[in-house]
Amino acid sequence: MTTAPRSLTRPAAGGLERPIRRGAVVGWSVAAGLLLAVLWSFELVDKVIGDNVANTLLGHDAKKTAIAGTAAGLVFAFVSGLAGTFTACNIAMAASIGPLSIAGGEAQRRSGLFRTLLRPIGWLTLGMVSVSAVYGFVGVLIGDDLPQLSAAVVGTVPVRLIQSMVVFGVIGLALTYLGLAALGVLPDVFRDRPVGRVVALGALVGGFLIGRPYPLFNKLFHWAADTHNPLYGAAAFVLQSLGNILIVTALFALLTLGTGGRFLRWMAAAPRRTTVITAALLIALGVFTVVYWDVRVPSMFGWGWFPTMPYNT
Repeated sequence: MTTAPRSLTRPAAGGLERPIRRGAVVGWSVAAGLLLAVLWSFELVDKVIGDNVANTLLGHDAKKTAIAGTAAGLVFAFVSGLAGTFTACNIAMAASIGPLSIAGGEAQRRSGLFRTLLRPIGWLTLGMVSVSAVYGFVGVLIGDDLPQLSAAVVGTVPVRLIQSMVVFGVIGLALTYLGLAALGVLPDVFRDRPVGRVVALGALVGGFLIGRPYPLFNKLFHWAADTHNPLYGAAAFVLQSLGNILIVTALFALLTLGTGGRFLRWMAAAPRRTTVITAALLIALGVFTVVYWDVRVPSMFGWGWFPTMPYNT
C-alpha cells in the first residue's frame, strides 16, 4: 500500500500517521471562495477604501488631479498600489502568507530572525518585480494598442474588462492548482522547493497588473504610456506592485517579529497544519478570483447570471 506523503500527514495516537482529509479541505476552501465572490463589495473596496486612502495620502482627489511630472507619477504609482490592496484584482495575494511562512521556517534554521523575515519577502518581491517591470516596459512601448488602455467595447463589455477576465481567470486557475498541488491532489513541482513556490506567487502578484482595471491604475498606465519612456513604465509598475504587497508584508513581519519567531516555529512544527493553511488559502482565493472575474463580472453585462447582494445593486 502506498504511504501518504509526509506533508499530508500528522502524528496520531500510538505514533501512527493520520492522512489529511483532502476532500474536506478542498470542499470548504471552494465554498469559502464562492461565498467571498458573492459577498464581495467592489464599491466598498474600490471607492470607500481605495479612493479615500489615495486621496488622504496624496492630499488631493486622486482621480481628478492630473499627474504633474515624473516624481509625482512615481509617488502616485506607490500610493495607488497601496490604496488598491483590497481590490478584487489584488486580494488574492493574501494566499502568499502560507508559502511565506514555509520559506521563512526553512530560513530560520540557518539564520537570525531578521534574515528569516527578509529572505521570503525578498523572493516574493523578486518574482513580482520581474513581471511588473517587464510589463511596464513593454506596456509603454505598445501604448494604446493594448486592450487595457482601450475605450472600445464588445457589445456592452469594455475591451479592457475582457483582458481582465482572461488574465485573472488564468491567475485564479494557477492559484487553485498550486493549492491542490500542495495537498497532493495534483503533481507539485514545488514540494521540495518552498522558495520556488514563493517566487511563483510573486510572479502571479506581478501579473495582477496585466489585467487590473482599477481606475487609479488605469490612470497611472495612461500617464506612463504618454511619457513614451519605457523605463518610467517599468519603475511605475514596480512601485505599484510594491504598494500592493506592503500590507501583506507588514502582516508577515508582525507575525514573525511580533512573536519572536514563534509563529514560524508553530507553522513548522506540524507539516499537516502548514499544508492545510497553505492549500486552503490558495484554493479559496483562486476560486474567488476565477468566479468573480469570469462569472460575476460578465453577469453585470448580461452574460450569464450571478447572485447579487442588496448593497451591490
